[in-house]
Amino acid sequence: MKTLEWEDNKLKLIDQTKLPDELTYVYCNNYQDVIVAIKDMIVRGAPAIGVAAAFGMALADIEGVDLNKAAKEIKSARPTAVNLFWAVDKVLNSEDPLAEALKMYEEDMATNRAIGKFGAEVIDDGDTVLTHCNAGALACVDYGTALGVFRAAHEQGKNINVICDETRPRGQGASLSVWEMQQENIPVKLIPDVASGFLMSQGKIDKVVIGADRIARGGVVNKVGSFMVALAAKHHDIPFYVAAPYSTFDNEISIFDTVIEERDGDEVRYYGGARICPEGTEVINPAFDITPKELITGIITERGIIDPI
Repeated sequence: MKTLEWEDNKLKLIDQTKLPDELTYVYCNNYQDVIVAIKDMIVRGAPAIGVAAAFGMALADIEGVDLNKAAKEIKSARPTAVNLFWAVDKVLNSEDPLAEALKMYEEDMATNRAIGKFGAEVIDDGDTVLTHCNAGALACVDYGTALGVFRAAHEQGKNINVICDETRPRGQGASLSVWEMQQENIPVKLIPDVASGFLMSQGKIDKVVIGADRIARGGVVNKVGSFMVALAAKHHDIPFYVAAPYSTFDNEISIFDTVIEERDGDEVRYYGGARICPEGTEVINPAFDITPKELITGIITERGIIDPI
């Protein structure tokens, strides 16, 4: 399953806003189209955003747009995922933007399979594993990070059961992670975000694996709700792993200096197209939260499992 592909000098993206009901595609003809796709979460997930941004830079180069101008605009699409900035800067400093983007595309697939291989080592036969949000093939070019760990364990013949948090307010766990696991015939159940702690208290979760949008000194930034899952896991002595490539690391800052994206309040006011609160309700809608390193058992990377930095 390729989340994005380069076809005829266009970027082809799975429209993730239409899943799980429709598998449709969006074509980006210029770098502004890529910016819209990132902002509107047609493409989402830190690795996928990074590679899409790289192809956005390639499109700008093909159009003859000043790459410094394009880089600034693409970086403004979403402020938290470090892969976005990493990819744009890498292309900006390359001699051939398209060749660099295509190289990132191939490297992402190899990286995710390596993450899966190392991560599968901590998954035991018979485990029930929980994940939050979507860190699967849809969050990358292919295969996935956290869900890649589950894929690899399944491919090794281990009998695992996956539990997905809904991941409110946009429901990426419900609409994307569950769909991916069903496509792979991996047993999966969906739970409300507020139920994970209870299931842990009942001994029904063996391990937690999530993805990350930024890893820096002191911890990890991931989809909002991850921190609460980590707290519950720590309380119940359940291993809590983060799966992410080295391109998600930002060693220059403290994780607590991360700019947390605040999204439109209508994402919370409405669910499934229906308003779920009184008109005019004020909303706080952070897209991410911070999990401090003390709550993290290990970080699964393409080079092995390491301690939080």
